Amino acid sequence: MPPQEIISSDNAQITTDAVCFFQVQHAVKASYEINDLPRAMKNLVMTNIRAVLGSMELDEMLSNRDRINSLLLTKVDEATDPWGLKVTRIELRDIAPPADLVESMGRQMKAEREKRARILEAEGLREAAINVSEGEKQAQILKAEGALEASCREAEARERLAEAEGKATAIVSKAIAEGGSRAINYFIAQKYVEALKDIAGAENSKVIMMPLEAGNVIGALAGIKELVTEAASGSNKVAVKQGDYK
Repeated sequence: MPPQEIISSDNAQITTDAVCFFQVQHAVKASYEINDLPRAMKNLVMTNIRAVLGSMELDEMLSNRDRINSLLLTKVDEATDPWGLKVTRIELRDIAPPADLVESMGRQMKAEREKRARILEAEGLREAAINVSEGEKQAQILKAEGALEASCREAEARERLAEAEGKATAIVSKAIAEGGSRAINYFIAQKYVEALKDIAGAENSKVIMMPLEAGNVIGALAGIKELVTEAASGSNKVAVKQGDYK
């Protein structure tokens, strides 16, 4: 079929052409029911193309070519049945809008693509911002949990230290109560000796300056022997009594 210009329902002017395939099933009808069969077929197909495409908008034409071909085949086949023909296929080969319309459609498609690209970019930035915020939130939560755990452990350590100091104080108090003033002197003298030992063991300690009170502390050491002797004597007495009992 030769090309022809058609006006769509939205006033878009297009140029289209088509091909038509048919079979002669009744030669008598094809010879006597119609004059000039090829010309009649051409006019019939072109008329139906104008009718079908003229009732559609341009976008519908471009996106529904298969449906248009099927509709044309049905209409033309019914119209040619009295002529003894069987139409087997009709195909639109081209639907060409004017150049200015093609250019306008190209700009529109470009704008749509750019719009979609901007939307996708904005969505990507939004998702990235959400991910960053979520990451910072999780980091703050973990930091707070770590600080809380550290505080709990520190409090537990202080509690244990206080408990240990309390036990040590109780032990010392018990020892003082049992040993009297000489036990106190022994305890102080022991700590003093340990301190002097640390001072004397230093690498740069060539001269050691002793305070005036050192004499009193050293004098207190003299009572240690008596304290130890009394403790040993008490142990022997207990052993003797146990032997007599046996």
